[in-house]
Amino acid sequence: MPENIDKTLEEAAGWLSGDPIKWGIIALVAVVVLYILYRILTGRKKPVAAKGAPGLKIDVMALGNAGPPAEGPTLELLNVPVRLAAVVLAPAGRVRDLPPPSELHELYEAIVPGLTRVVGSHQPVVRRWPAQVSAQGFAHMFFQHVRLPGEGGKGTPWSSIGGLGKIEGQPFMAGLVLRTESPSSHAQYVIDSEDKWLGMLRVKGA
Repeated sequence: MPENIDKTLEEAAGWLSGDPIKWGIIALVAVVVLYILYRILTGRKKPVAAKGAPGLKIDVMALGNAGPPAEGPTLELLNVPVRLAAVVLAPAGRVRDLPPPSELHELYEAIVPGLTRVVGSHQPVVRRWPAQVSAQGFAHMFFQHVRLPGEGGKGTPWSSIGGLGKIEGQPFMAGLVLRTESPSSHAQYVIDSEDKWLGMLRVKGA
């Protein structure tokens, strides 16, 4: 057996000796093998977003400069007419998904009666977000991804309000982006209890 090994080594040495092309082939194979090992040991795949998952960011400046519509139902924030420019909805608690689009009106009405008519009239951007744990956490994420101009919208026509809603005892999260006709003192508001929406918003008119 040792003689066979020695003979094999001698043949390999003879095959390699004095032939730079063969050495080049071996070097190339070694580089490829080392690269593959490097990719296996250190390479990490980047997370892939789920198909159909909406982006969280909303560009407020792309929502238009129009104020409240002259016709149709009027939405008021603290007694000041506003245009509903964007709506963000997210499930919470045990429910891991939102109702289908045809049933979102139930959530709108749970926020404030008449909001469904406002959505139909103002035609806001509507986004569905992943499930959220708490009203404070949702509001923080909402304000981070839907940035208002200035200091949280203060002194501009823009404002936003986000937090907890409930329908039949089941919690959900909602965020609204609003625009007045002219700059106001409104800014960002957190709703940590479902009954506080009625103290902030009101729908008037047809």
